[in-house]
Amino acid sequence: MKNLVFPMSVLTASLFVIGCGVSKKQYAGLQSDYNKLQTEHSQLNKQYQDGQLQIAEGRTRIKSLEDQLATEKQNNADLRSAYVALQKSLDNSINQNSQGNINISKLVDEINASNKYIKHLVETKNKSDSLNLVLSNNLTRSLSREELQEVDVQVLKGVVYISLADNMLYKSGSYEINDRADQTLSKIAKIIQDYRDYEVLIEGNTDTDPISKPNIRNNWDLSTLRASSVVQALQNKYGVDPKRLTAGGRGEYNPIADNSTALGKQRNRRTQIIITPKLDQFMELIDKAPESTEVPSAQ
Repeated sequence: MKNLVFPMSVLTASLFVIGCGVSKKQYAGLQSDYNKLQTEHSQLNKQYQDGQLQIAEGRTRIKSLEDQLATEKQNNADLRSAYVALQKSLDNSINQNSQGNINISKLVDEINASNKYIKHLVETKNKSDSLNLVLSNNLTRSLSREELQEVDVQVLKGVVYISLADNMLYKSGSYEINDRADQTLSKIAKIIQDYRDYEVLIEGNTDTDPISKPNIRNNWDLSTLRASSVVQALQNKYGVDPKRLTAGGRGEYNPIADNSTALGKQRNRRTQIIITPKLDQFMELIDKAPESTEVPSAQ
């Protein structure tokens, strides 16, 4: 991309020199070519910046999937450990039985009960995974491709995490909601209204760059004021019950990326909307979860 700068500077000089010995029509043609090159240079630079952002977002999603895979591997390891322990208990019981110290009928009942409990755990986990996939699909299907680049939606153990970039919501260095945020916030409000009995926490986060304004002392203030702005927008513009809403700020102390780079700071400047069911509601969702982990396609 940098290589485009030298030819354009050369062309600028050429236009100056040649302009002295060419007609006005030829000079105008050269000037037009120069303007086209400038436009193409700007477009290529924008495409390059967009490509860098998409690469970073892709890496973030890959990291999230890798974390989920690691969790599943740990769950499988726990189930294997439970099975090994059960087998060891069975072997010990058989040895004791050979010595006349155990009741075979009682042992069989205990083994059956243990197997039934393990089966229940596996079924519950499968339903929970299926529920997470269905919820995630339902939440993201209303967002456009452009919005999905700036909105990260995850469902973990029945809790919905919606992370929004700061430039999507606020004016620069401010806690005021910008005009661009209305369309996305309206869709998020629809999600919140669909899960009417859930509690909603709005959590502001910043990077480590200090801020000092007459009404904003530091990043604690900025993150909390931004969360409060989103809460009030959801209440006043989209009719979300304020009793369900909580606004909180975590300042610069909950980073998800390295603050030593511009891209890392950009990722850390975010607002999270956390939609949490109560325990009894979560168990009801588990009971209603589909048996298959296949996600229905968006209509």
